[in-house]
Formats: sequence, C-alpha cells, structure tokens
Amino acid sequence: MLVGEGRDVDISTQAGSLLDAVLLISSGLDLRGSLERLVQASCALTGAQYGVLGLLDSNGIVADFVIHGLDHGEMSQISSLPTCEGVLGVVIEDPKPLRLSNVAEHARSMGFPANHPPMASFLGVPVRVEGKVYGNLYLTEKAGGREFTQTDEQLLDVLAQVAGHVIANARMHADTEQRNRWLESGIAMSEALADSRDPLDALALVAAHLRRAAGAGAVGVVHTDGTEIDLVADDRPNGTEIDDTNLAERWGAAISTAWLESRATVAHRGDGVTRVVVPMPSRLLPGQFLLVALDDATLGVDGPDLALLSAFADQASLSLDRTQALAERQEHMLTADRDRIARDLHDSVIQRLFATALQLQGLRRIVVLDEVRDRLGEAVAELNTTIRDIRSTIFELRHDDGTSLKSEIRALVKEYVPVLGFTPFVRIRGPVDVAVSGEVSHQLMASLREGLSNVARHAEADACVVEVEATGERLTLRVSDNGRGIGEAVSESGLRNVRRRATDLGGLFRIVPEDPHGTLLEWQVPLN
Repeated sequence: MLVGEGRDVDISTQAGSLLDAVLLISSGLDLRGSLERLVQASCALTGAQYGVLGLLDSNGIVADFVIHGLDHGEMSQISSLPTCEGVLGVVIEDPKPLRLSNVAEHARSMGFPANHPPMASFLGVPVRVEGKVYGNLYLTEKAGGREFTQTDEQLLDVLAQVAGHVIANARMHADTEQRNRWLESGIAMSEALADSRDPLDALALVAAHLRRAAGAGAVGVVHTDGTEIDLVADDRPNGTEIDDTNLAERWGAAISTAWLESRATVAHRGDGVTRVVVPMPSRLLPGQFLLVALDDATLGVDGPDLALLSAFADQASLSLDRTQALAERQEHMLTADRDRIARDLHDSVIQRLFATALQLQGLRRIVVLDEVRDRLGEAVAELNTTIRDIRSTIFELRHDDGTSLKSEIRALVKEYVPVLGFTPFVRIRGPVDVAVSGEVSHQLMASLREGLSNVARHAEADACVVEVEATGERLTLRVSDNGRGIGEAVSESGLRNVRRRATDLGGLFRIVPEDPHGTLLEWQVPLN
C-alpha cells in the first residue's frame, strides 16, 4: 500500500511537472519564445543541466540552435557549435528517441570541441510539426550525475508532441502577422507612390517600404542591362552591405541569374547575412532589381520567403507603372492644352493684331498732321512688339518642358516678387533654350540675380522689365526699372561680378540711366 501510495504520489508529481511544462511553452504565441520555453521546460521536467533544440532546414540540415544552460560568454568560448554529424546525426537520420548513459561511448561520438563543457548522460527526441520533423531536442547532464530514465524519455516525448502543436500555432500566428505587415506596407507604398512624380524618388520609396516590411538591414534598387550594374536608389541606415563598391562582388552573380531567369534569387547565405535579388517586372521602368540584405537571426530555418518578396516587387512595379502612366497622361494633356492655346494665339490673336497694324500703317500714310502720324507710328510699333511677345509665348508653350532656361528665368524672377513688391514683366526672344550653353546660362542666371537684387536694394521702383534675347551670335540680358536712377558716382560692388562674368565670356556690360527715369542694366555675351 505504501509503495502504491508512493507511486501515486510520484505519478502525480510527474503529471504536475508535465502540466507545468506544457503551460510554460504555451504561454505565448511568438515562435522564438515558444522554442526557448520548450528547451527550458524540457530541462526542468527531466532535471537536465543543458538543452539544445536543433532546427532543421528543408534539406534536413541543422540551420539554427536554441540553447539553454550556457550563457553568451560560455558559448562564445566554444570553438564550434554542434553539427548534424556524430551522435546528433543519429536522431536526424532515424527520428526516434535516443537515450545514452555516456554520449562519449557511442560509436558515432566525435568528441567535444575546445572549451565545450563535459557531458555524459544524453537524451534526444524528434520534434514534429504537422507530421514533419521540425527539429530535434537534445538534453544532457541529468542532475546528480544520474542517467535519464525511461520515464524521462516518455515525458519528453509527450512534451515534444505537445510542443509540435504549440509551434504550429505560433508559426501560423507569425505567418498571419507577417502577411498583415506586408499587406499594410504594400498599401502604404502604393499610396506614397501615387504622389511621387520623380522615378528616382519613387524607387527610393519602394526600397524604404520593403526594408520595413521585410525587417531587412538594407534594401537597394539597381538597374542592369546584363552587363553594367548601377545603384539607382537605396535605403540602408546602417552599414555598407549594399554599396557601389561591392555590387559586383557580393551581388553580381545573383543579379545576372535573376536577369536571365526572371526570378528571385538568393545571392549568398553566410556570414550572418542572406542576400536576395528580386526582379521588378515593370513595363515602363524595365531592368530594375531589388537587392535585399536580411539578417539570418531574423529568418529562422526556412530562410527568406521569396514568394512574399516577389509579390511585393510585383505590386511595386504595378504601382510604378500606374504612377508613370498617370504622369505621362498628365504631361500629354498639358502638351495638348499648350498646343491648343498656341494655335489659338497664332491663328486668331496674332492675325487680328497684324491686320490692325496694317490698317493703322495705311491710315498713317493719309494723315496730314505730323503729331497724329507719329502717334499712329508708335501704335504700330507697340503692336509689332506685342506680336513678337505673343510669338515668343507660343514658342515657349510648344517647347517648354519645365526644365528649360526660359522656365529658370521666370522662376528666378518669381523669387524676387516678395522682395520687390511687384511682379516684373519678362520678355524672352529667340531660341534661348537651344542656343545658350550650360556655362553661359549659369553666368546669365547669376547676372540676372544680381540685377534684380540691385533693383530691390537701390531703385525704389514700382515696375521692372527683364528682357533676354538670343539673336544671331549674341545673347543679351536687359534689366530696366522706373526707379530713381543712378547717381553720378556708381559703386559697382556686386555689379563688379556681373561685369567680370561678361568680360570672361568675351562680352560687354553697361549700366546707364533710362529715359525718362530709371536704370538700364545691359549684359551681352557672344554665343558660340
């Protein structure tokens, strides 16, 4: 009876310990935490000093370890971690419980690496998840130098089966969380790309959203034609994993494979980093590839999810194509509007003005009074000037792409409106965008800035005219105002730089009084 009572007490104790272990490993849904709690609970249940869970990859090779009983300092002193060879390989090759009184006496024992703690008793069981071996649980050094018992083996086997279900739930939860994170990131990326008009800015947005979704250390976007590789955008807050200097060495082979086979390719898995190249199947921006540098510690045994990365690249490409198409559509609509306005100006306004000028010119011939004749001549001259201005506007409407010299001139003048207190009139004649080189345009813009600054500081004017004219072989800039004019002694200071810019280009500069009042700044250089 006493023996029976003792056995009942022992069974009750073991059942309680097993229940405590099950509750421990089931206390959270995070996968890594569940694995760590499994090893900890196994050691507590059997009295083992050390526990190791070897996680297997798709090839049945140990890809990661979860270790209990050794701190980081002790682990760092061990020359090498266990592999799938030796006694550990026995459980991998034949996934069933293995119990040894002394691991060193087993025929497959290969000894311990340097600085490895001594171990004798051994117990190993496979951990299955959904019928497939997920990893193997190894325990050593039972307390008091004793051997693991049959009961320990049975308890550990039951715990491993329960752990399989817990791990399956944790993996399902992790997958759901991961897919939600990718979905949210994809939606945020699409919304951000909808407001982007510059292709390089758009690619940088793709890199930033992908890095956050994948938890990557760095993400880059490269362009290749199969030979040259150019880094066009990146998001890499730490390190130089993706850099112009190491593209060919670290990523070249995988980029070539991804380019030839149009599929996601793992560049390298080692030194703690997994590198993945993912093609972006964009129709409007072809030849783009995503480079993703992932920390092995965050991947687990399954490695990178290439399906998720490819899906993200597909979504990014679709969003980029849509954004690019909308931008081109708006550009086409703007061009069509400009053409329509230019056509109306040419076919209607200019013709009417020209006809009016001809009538006034004919009337001038029959007028007797000289004063009336002179005024008619002035009116004809003003109409001719207006016609030239409208023709210049028509030229700008048909050729202005938003980055022309004419646009830069008008943008600079617009900058000075708050300072001047009024809007200067801008008149641009001739093929300025075509005839003016980059160096001359730079000097022109600097001289124009100084001329407007001079009007703002000294002229006390309420009107200003900026004229830029490219005729024949000369480029002329005139800035005139209706201010108080210049005094007898002109202090050039800043204007000295304007004069130097003209003389350096073989041109001329002058600043003179304007009739009836005001100042005229004229800057003229040859066009080669």
